[in-house]
This record gives sequence, C-alpha cells and structure tokens, in this order.
Amino acid sequence: MLSGAVQRAEIDPAFSWAAVYTRHQHEKIVAQTLTAKGFEVFLPLYESVRRWKDRRKLLSLPLFPGYVFVRGALERRLDVVTTPGIHMILCQSDRVAVIPEDEILAIQRVVNSSFQLEPHPFLKCGECVRVIRGALSGIEGILVRKKNVFRLVLSVDLLSQAVAMEVDAADVEPLGDHGPADRQRVHQQVSRRLADRTIPLHRNEWNLTGAAPETPARAV
Repeated sequence: MLSGAVQRAEIDPAFSWAAVYTRHQHEKIVAQTLTAKGFEVFLPLYESVRRWKDRRKLLSLPLFPGYVFVRGALERRLDVVTTPGIHMILCQSDRVAVIPEDEILAIQRVVNSSFQLEPHPFLKCGECVRVIRGALSGIEGILVRKKNVFRLVLSVDLLSQAVAMEVDAADVEPLGDHGPADRQRVHQQVSRRLADRTIPLHRNEWNLTGAAPETPARAV
C-alpha cells in the first residue's frame, strides 16, 4: 500500500517534488531558508574525508552539487525563486519539472542507511543485473565496476546525476538486453518495494531506468 505522501503526490501535482538550482556552495543555506518558509525540503548529503599536508577533515557534502529538492514549488513558485541563493527551478516546457516520488524515496532510504555513498556519473545504459539474494532479491539495476569493486547505480533522470553503493558481484546475475518495456517493469517493481517500508535496505542499490523525457529539462 502506498504511503500518504505518495498518494497525495499522485492525486495533486502541486504536492510533487521539484529541484532548484542553487549558487555554488549555497545548498545548505537554501535548504534551511526553504524549510523556514514552510517547505518540505530534501538535501541528500554524504561524508567525504579531505586531506591537507598537516590535517584531515570529515566533510558533509551534497550528493547532487548545486541542487536541492523541494515539495510544493508548483503552487508557491514565487516564494521559491525569491529565496536568496537560488538561481532557478528546473522546468520542462515552461512548467516546473516533477521529480518522481519513487526516485526521492529511493535516495532517502540510501541516505538514511549506514552504507557509504558517493556521487557517480549518470548512466542510461550498461549491464542490467538482478539481485538474487538479500532483502532486495529480485530488484534489477545497472552494474558498474570501479577497479575491483562492483556498484549498482541509483540515478535522478531529470538532473542527469547519480549516486552509487557497493554490491557483491556474487549477489547479482546478468540479464539480457533491456528495452523500454523492461525499464518500465523495473520502475514499477522498485516503486512497489519502496512503498513497503518494512523491507530493510540491503548492501546494494538500483538504477531507476525510466525512459528519457521527451522534452529535456531546462532551468528558468
């Protein structure tokens, strides 16, 4: 059964998520200001160790540099664009571009987990695999390899950006070629899994490989 937030977003587009493009290194202050204005805001962060000659420091950095997710921007557009530090709201065909609810839920679950995250180049193709064991057995996604480590990639299509987590290669099996019908099936499968909050996050992630939008997103 879908959560109340997902149901409201499907019924009322004004309740949907949107993305705002911020000034350089203004993501956190923008998120704080929008929250103070009464918006529901999501700024996914990850930890990164930066090293200098004499010291090292653990930093909390945006997973999607330059972007903050906000719910309710469609009906309070002026309140959003007049916020200091915001350049613009991402739009498609002169309308505020909607971020799919299941993509936000997926990122929230990954961010709230104890597993290490990092930004990853956006993917639209690659080796499609299925997780065959663990809490998310049956989930399909795109497998990539970095040195001797395998990762499954979770993407936000509108931003053309992605994040990655490690996965054991022994926990996945390869699939054949995947076309639009397969991508839609993966999208629906992940949505059903995310709607059930009783399923814990396993050490893997997946790519929501929906078809690319007909009109490229642009900022206004």
